[in-house]
Amino acid sequence: MADAFDRAWRTFGTALSFIAFGVGGLLLRVLVFPLVGLFSRDRATLERRARALIRASFAGHIRVMHGLGVMTFEIRGLERLQRRGLLVLANHPTLVDVVLLVSRLPDADCVVKARLANNPFTRGPVRATGYICNDNGAGLVDDCIASVRSGRNLLIFPEGTRTPAGERLGPLQRGAANIAVRGRLDVTPVVIRCEPRTLGKGEKWYRVPPRRFHLWMDVLPDLPVSPFLEDGVTEPLAARRLTAALGDIFRGELLRAGAGH
Repeated sequence: MADAFDRAWRTFGTALSFIAFGVGGLLLRVLVFPLVGLFSRDRATLERRARALIRASFAGHIRVMHGLGVMTFEIRGLERLQRRGLLVLANHPTLVDVVLLVSRLPDADCVVKARLANNPFTRGPVRATGYICNDNGAGLVDDCIASVRSGRNLLIFPEGTRTPAGERLGPLQRGAANIAVRGRLDVTPVVIRCEPRTLGKGEKWYRVPPRRFHLWMDVLPDLPVSPFLEDGVTEPLAARRLTAALGDIFRGELLRAGAGH
């Protein structure tokens, strides 16, 4: 009986969290961001304030989910995120990891799918924050490099989508490595693990796990890009090697973490 009640409560808590997230996004779009725009002297000020509001609202969402007993979390190496001009690359096991990561990453910039710019719940935040849409074609890499060089912290999930069910890590796309190589930007890897798995690719929100889920987030030391460019290696080859190295790092850390719990 207690287990059934606990699961029912977490299903309710998950639903309430999603509703709060959607309503919050709509309020930001129709009320908060227009007011912020009125008191912002230029576009750069508006974007900086909007990103700070997103960070605060995401932190509030995590507090709601934690307070409702839906999830718990722990973060190691958080101090490594308290810098500027980072290229942060993370794996993506669950829908919630991006919320947790952005809530802890100052002045976070993101590459978002173009459809989010047209979604009524996300359109306002995406436009106000100046997040980078992935429909810019050849200019996307240059936009990402410019973001990091301006002092923003750019967050990218090299898998390109959430990790498929039953897999430790999905295939890594080379786009993130291309940004690092072309911009000569070191990488800050973040390894995320979710147990039990939930809200992964293709999973319905109401299929809650048998117990509340726990997120582990490990911020690793920076991975320098310069060694991948030594001895006259071409940028495409350097990007392939960097992608392979990142895959090895993610898989190794996930395997070690899984063996330790």
